[in-house]
Amino acid sequence: MLRRLVRLLVVLVAVVVTLALCVFIIFGGGRRLEDRTTTPTLPGSTLERVVDLDYPPGNVAVSRTGRVFFTLHPDGRPPVQVVELKNGEIFPYPNEAFQKTVDGQLSFQTVLSMRIDRQDRLWVLDFANFGIGQPRILAFDLGTDKLIHQYDFPRSIAGYGSMLNDFQVGPDGQMIYIAEASPILHTPAIIVYDTIKKTSRRLLHRDWSVTAKDYVIQAPGRDMVLFGIYTMRIGIDSIGLDTRGEWLYYGPVSGDRMYRIRTADLNDATLAADALARRVEDYGPKTLSDGITIDAADNVYLSDMEHSAILTLNPERQLTTLLEDPRLRWPDGFSFGPDGWLYVTCSSLQHVLFVPHSRMVENAPYQIFRFQPGTSGFPGH
Repeated sequence: MLRRLVRLLVVLVAVVVTLALCVFIIFGGGRRLEDRTTTPTLPGSTLERVVDLDYPPGNVAVSRTGRVFFTLHPDGRPPVQVVELKNGEIFPYPNEAFQKTVDGQLSFQTVLSMRIDRQDRLWVLDFANFGIGQPRILAFDLGTDKLIHQYDFPRSIAGYGSMLNDFQVGPDGQMIYIAEASPILHTPAIIVYDTIKKTSRRLLHRDWSVTAKDYVIQAPGRDMVLFGIYTMRIGIDSIGLDTRGEWLYYGPVSGDRMYRIRTADLNDATLAADALARRVEDYGPKTLSDGITIDAADNVYLSDMEHSAILTLNPERQLTTLLEDPRLRWPDGFSFGPDGWLYVTCSSLQHVLFVPHSRMVENAPYQIFRFQPGTSGFPGH
């Protein structure tokens, strides 16, 4: 009997080792991207703390009247998901009931990204626990704080394993461009949603420009590798729209190039997949980056989680460091606000992902900062 148990144990160990080796061969390894930061043009003292939080923030959206909304990052398992900051305190938005799933009641499932359009609507994107639930997008009228729009994405557009990560809204509020990062299945794409027709299309599916490259993310103090064998690689997440709504800029988190494509091409349903792929332009260099935004002068702002920095890629396609400060722990989402302010969340994911909850608690508080880059952008973007 003992001999059989020993044999069984040996077989189980061999199976586990073999599986681990297969995972490492397929998903492990990778190389580091060289440090592309330069001497910062702004001092760290430029950063102004907006709020301290017990849970890491996800994305932020600031209205033209100065209302500040943000998500608490779902990987931090927060008690509420979407909040508004008022006089230094956070309040569930639009209310407490919307924060928890209740049978038969519309509510948030897993929310990360939000934007405010020029029609003063707060759009909230719900990736529904990687497509296990019902991925959807919702809009709230900031004049009344009432829900005015809902769209549930079909499985053919956002199925199991999908992650509707970040997005941008066109100037007229009709077209929405969504980054489907697909960190599990590694089948990333851009999703285009027409808010008038209520139709969605999945584009550039697994195209080179949206696919993660073979880089290891090294957040300060930690390689983002699970159990030493699974390297976290993320496809398209960085996504920005110029203020005219003509060009969509994007790139994989785990990627060293920024791409762009005309929105007119994305909106053209007659273009075949290969023809659309040929319209993609390799725009310029980038760091491994999470969120991006674009100002009125077409400067692209990038959050560099490896170097606690914010960089700009200017229209001449030169990469320059704007800010570098250790307080920028995994800078994540951006939003311009009124009066020239640019807000940035710090999700500190190196203290959140694949670690015990106690470690996240130990590294609190988490912050949202703001600063004035010198060039303004449209609030909410």
